[in-house]
Amino acid sequence: MPDEPIDLPVTRLLEGLASGRWSAEELTREHIARIEAVDPLVNAVTEARFDAAMAEARAADVRRASDTGVLPPLLGVPCTIKEFFAVEGMPWTGGLQHRARVRADHDAVAVQRLRAAGAVILATTNAPEGGLWMETHNDLYGRTNNPWDLRRTSGGSSGGEGALVASGASPFGLGSDIGGSVRIPAAFCGTFGHKPSGLTIPNGGHFPPASPGTEPYLCAGPLARSADDLDLLLEVLSGPDGAGPAHRVHRRSRVADGDLSGVRFLALETNGRVSVSRSLRGAVAQAAASLESRGATRIHAELPGLRDAFGIWSAMLAEASDVHYETILTGQGELPLLRELAALPFGRSRHTFAALAITAADRLIAPFAGTRGRFVEAGLQLLAAVEDVLGPDGVLLHPPYSRAAPRHHDAWRTPLDAQYTAIFNVLELPVTVVPAGFEPSGLPLAVQVAAGRGRDALTLRVARALEADLGGWVRAEPVPPRRGALSGWTGGTGTGRALPAERQPRAPSSG
Repeated sequence: MPDEPIDLPVTRLLEGLASGRWSAEELTREHIARIEAVDPLVNAVTEARFDAAMAEARAADVRRASDTGVLPPLLGVPCTIKEFFAVEGMPWTGGLQHRARVRADHDAVAVQRLRAAGAVILATTNAPEGGLWMETHNDLYGRTNNPWDLRRTSGGSSGGEGALVASGASPFGLGSDIGGSVRIPAAFCGTFGHKPSGLTIPNGGHFPPASPGTEPYLCAGPLARSADDLDLLLEVLSGPDGAGPAHRVHRRSRVADGDLSGVRFLALETNGRVSVSRSLRGAVAQAAASLESRGATRIHAELPGLRDAFGIWSAMLAEASDVHYETILTGQGELPLLRELAALPFGRSRHTFAALAITAADRLIAPFAGTRGRFVEAGLQLLAAVEDVLGPDGVLLHPPYSRAAPRHHDAWRTPLDAQYTAIFNVLELPVTVVPAGFEPSGLPLAVQVAAGRGRDALTLRVARALEADLGGWVRAEPVPPRRGALSGWTGGTGTGRALPAERQPRAPSSG
């Protein structure tokens, strides 16, 4: 592994800080320089706080030099935060025009915990308008590009985090996931990502907010450079806050790495409904071979309930929610859909095509709300079946999507394929995304590792083994497409210089 800070996981950065090899100020400066280099291409940052970050890094160095007690576990490590989380003094728009001037007056609970652990926040990052779509694009900050191929999506909704972590511009990022929003960017960009068991990390200070019924489905989660980093970050972030229903506490695994005897696994290359590319099926098969070589036992079973993954997810989410996506978009009530659709081609709509299309789909399926009960029951049956098959020591290997990162806009050809990740939100299962090499085209591949509720330590233990065998995280080096191959690339910030301390929202553009 290269030995530069932008190539090292958090655990190695902490070792270097402890030994004096580098200072927090040096780490912060290097990552700021990397953001300045790559963000004009990937367009992931919504607002930087570089001056504040440098001051916090210097304070961390002073504390490390003078404090003889136990230091905070992330002291001096830089990071970035998805703009959906409140970061005091920073924009907190959710990618929405009606919140364009909103700035947070407090920190989200997860952000509080990262600060208390000593992390240095560099910037907030881009997400889709109001969430709920797998392409990171909104009319305030534009479209985020995949650092492996700028013509392709970085995923969503934590796509800004995926792009920066993949590029080496951020050692780790905080994302959120209600249908794959941590795991899809991790898979598309080639990073590690973890969606914890339901009710592990409090959702306080997240916008859009969770309804009481969807608290177990909306999960904050880290994207990082290694499985060990995820383990450490989950320990920092987990546990009750006394205000919400989160109650699970994660402790880092003390099991020796490598030997997986006693672990059982089920490998499913498809869910039986949506076809999966040969390369991703191959990634699951390769992961299965890795586990077998380390002493794990293969389970032979079927989970036919996965065929209804999208219906189960959408029904259980709708039944649990008392906040409609349309209300999130407008901030007040019904969206004038026909008027906005008519304005879209002329760049006069206040919303992206994705937001309008999802609103239209919600309205089309509303008359069929009476059928939800069947899918909710199917979801409960599927949860029982999965946990019965896996037991306390089993994991499921599964693709994170139907293919590697699509080109911009091409995800509309397969709008339901996010069911490969979404189903695990309503089942409340922990899932770790592990990089699994690359397609011949150079796009990252990945595999999901899921386990029973509360078994986060098991998925992370398996992820460490797969990291060793499948190659782990590799830093992306974004480059503009060659002349004549620009189709689908929207450009980045277009500044080609250091990001301003305060970026004003952009004027609306067409979806």
